[in-house]
Amino acid sequence: MHDTVEIPLFPLHTVLFPDGVLSLKLFEARYLDMAARCMRANAPFGVCLIQEGGEVGNPAVPFETGTVARIGYWDMSQPGLLFITCRGGERFRIVSRDIHSDRLQTARVEVILEPPVEPVPDELHGLLPLLRAIVVDAGDEMFPPPHRFDDASWVGYRLAEILPIPVKARQRLLELQDPLSRLEIIHAYLQQHQLIDSRD
Repeated sequence: MHDTVEIPLFPLHTVLFPDGVLSLKLFEARYLDMAARCMRANAPFGVCLIQEGGEVGNPAVPFETGTVARIGYWDMSQPGLLFITCRGGERFRIVSRDIHSDRLQTARVEVILEPPVEPVPDELHGLLPLLRAIVVDAGDEMFPPPHRFDDASWVGYRLAEILPIPVKARQRLLELQDPLSRLEIIHAYLQQHQLIDSRD
């Protein structure tokens, strides 16, 4: 059995991928308190896509697979509002959840180990010029270095977070364990929508 750890959860209508960047505006007391505790202890929280419910109010039911988030920047120049920027870390799977009196959720989670680094196969190299162009255009704020274009997992995560696809499809790409399967699905989608040359 894998070791488990307990982390606070932040269910959202978005998917965070490993090494991805997420900016949030916090105003609910439960999340202001959570962020303050995380910053004091230099501790992470978990971001999960909402399966049922909403971001505000009653606790939402999240998908079981999410991503650890670590706060890298914060700003509280407006009273009652906290702006934070987070970086995605490891993926995790929820083992059990608890809902506390302030409606904050915590979960016991097991970390999903990433597979060994694999290069992007030759037949999928057509993805790289598109991603390179997007990374250059968007800049380091959206895509912080290092830029690992030789790592199939990193390339797949970056493309998955920017594809114009439904959020539940993005969640499925997060859940995939095989980085080459993720890249093949993305490659087929981009060819189908003529976003890359069909010969690439």
